[in-house]
Amino acid sequence: MFQRFIQSEAAGGIVLMASAALALIVANSPLASGYFSVLAAYAGGLSVLHWINDALMALFFLLVGLEIKRELVVGELATWPSRALPGFAALGGMIVPALIYTALNAGSGETLRGWAIPTATDIAFSLGVLALLGPRVPTSLKVFLTALAILDDLGAVVVIALFYTAGLSMFMLGLAGLVAVGLVLLNATGVRALWAYLLPGALLWFLVLKSGVHPTIAGVVLAATVPIAGGTLERLEHLLQRLVALVVLPLFGFANAGVALGAAGLAALGHPVALGAALGLFAGKQIGVFGGAWLTVRAGLAARPACAKWRQLYAVAVLCGIGFTMSLFIGLLAFNSDAFHDATKIGVLAGSLASAIVGYMLLRASIKPATLSPTR
Repeated sequence: MFQRFIQSEAAGGIVLMASAALALIVANSPLASGYFSVLAAYAGGLSVLHWINDALMALFFLLVGLEIKRELVVGELATWPSRALPGFAALGGMIVPALIYTALNAGSGETLRGWAIPTATDIAFSLGVLALLGPRVPTSLKVFLTALAILDDLGAVVVIALFYTAGLSMFMLGLAGLVAVGLVLLNATGVRALWAYLLPGALLWFLVLKSGVHPTIAGVVLAATVPIAGGTLERLEHLLQRLVALVVLPLFGFANAGVALGAAGLAALGHPVALGAALGLFAGKQIGVFGGAWLTVRAGLAARPACAKWRQLYAVAVLCGIGFTMSLFIGLLAFNSDAFHDATKIGVLAGSLASAIVGYMLLRASIKPATLSPTR
């Protein structure tokens, strides 16, 4: 089960890379005007971009919630000792990037709203880069990276719920709460049918959308109520994995990575938002993740991943600076300005690309050439 999860996320990471690259090509080609016009077109009360970011991404958050629940209850994070290393590494990997971003944007309350942008790790991208090195990468590092990214996603969900919610409708929020209670009762009374959770889940999404809370949070709430007993959670997770990895995330990447990279666009790399995002991801993540892991091991709270060297763990910490999906998502929530959105995209792309290249090179160098899979 765990190996299949790793493989599907790795495959999804490669597709996500391709979709992001295609978005950049289209946004800097004669097709650019058509690309942005389609995303801005309205259907059913929402723009195409909002259908992708608010509706389809709710499926991504549902899958994230299912993975978090499974790992915490019966998986790699089921015991406190197993949570210590990825947990403290994830905490450091959120705090240090946020501090770097804050330091670069301390003089502007407007740009400071994006402090959480560089705190996220993209599990699909990072595992995709690991997959490029083949099966010789210690499995313990894949487990560590996956567990860290899952806890990182949990932190991002909490941040979004607490800091990026405005204009609440308490009536709609109350109705959403009643639906959530109903889902909990379904679980408690032993209901195992998937449709019994998915139909109320769709209503929950609509009510959360109308409440002012970002509707993707509905996916996480629904996931928390899906029962593990009887294999219900596993069946839903299996149904969602390929859909999210090969459809939802590539669509999100294609819709949100498109930004003009002409002289004006590249000049935006000097914007405080772009600098904070890029340096937060590339420098902050590796310092925070590796520092948190090193301190945890030195304090005797956890052991270093089996068969992994410190330099390999450091390389994985660098890979944690790939923050594409969740970082872009937080940037969209933080700002209403197109200029700030472009600065976010450029900063996230720059920081993620640098982390991917450097992390890959460091990890490859830490593995003996003879142990690498032959090139065919």
